[in-house]
Amino acid sequence: MSEYILRTESVGKNYGAIVALENVNFNVKPGEVVGIVGDNGAGKSTFIKILSGAHKASKGYVYMGDELVDFDSPRDAIDRGIETVYQDLSLAPHLDVVGNIFLGREIEKKGLGGKLFHTLDRKEMTKRTEEVLKRLKIRVKSVKQPVGTLSGGQRQAVAIGKAIAWGSKVVILDEPTNNLGVEESEKVLSMIRDIAKQGISVILISHTLPYVMEVCDRIFVFHLGKSIAVLDRKETNIDELVSWITGSKTMEVHLEDEGEEEAK
Repeated sequence: MSEYILRTESVGKNYGAIVALENVNFNVKPGEVVGIVGDNGAGKSTFIKILSGAHKASKGYVYMGDELVDFDSPRDAIDRGIETVYQDLSLAPHLDVVGNIFLGREIEKKGLGGKLFHTLDRKEMTKRTEEVLKRLKIRVKSVKQPVGTLSGGQRQAVAIGKAIAWGSKVVILDEPTNNLGVEESEKVLSMIRDIAKQGISVILISHTLPYVMEVCDRIFVFHLGKSIAVLDRKETNIDELVSWITGSKTMEVHLEDEGEEEAK
């Protein structure tokens, strides 16, 4: 039985003659926080869109556990337990917290009234929303408060809460601390730790390397469409991360290999 909840083998993506991804091998364990870093154009966004079902890989394989999976749409990935929170959050600002958590998954009242008139069971939805927020230590003034009136950090928290409210196995977070202050960013990082403690895997895409170093167990570095390094957070530092991201570390390793070949 595989130790990884999600993994890829030799995943590639072409857009006509343009190679966006090439032979990407990736994996994440249950309850692990894995970072994906890289410069703009490194292939990070394309890769997470494949994991989330928004794009199909041109080649390679995606596995959940030992099972080979093929996502034709984001719905397929969601049904398998993969939720993605993009930078735009995909929240409805005019709806309250309850409405956003249950958007597209509303609970209708039992009985004839619910079936005939599709009356929503607000009481049950409110109860479940409060349970989710309590579990994730998300604090808002009221779950009946419109999301548009929340702070940036609170909106991010609600988006993450919405992502894991439905028994998710993997949560992908795309730049979750963008446009947040230090205090609100720290709250998001604390939430990431709490999610992982519950056995949910987290994939964090971020340009903010100090935050990556703070919460991730392992870090995958993408460069020019390839995953060029997998680093243990405890055995690396920001300077080394920057060297890999910019490609200077890759060149250094390449020159060392050439030197060893010449010595032979």
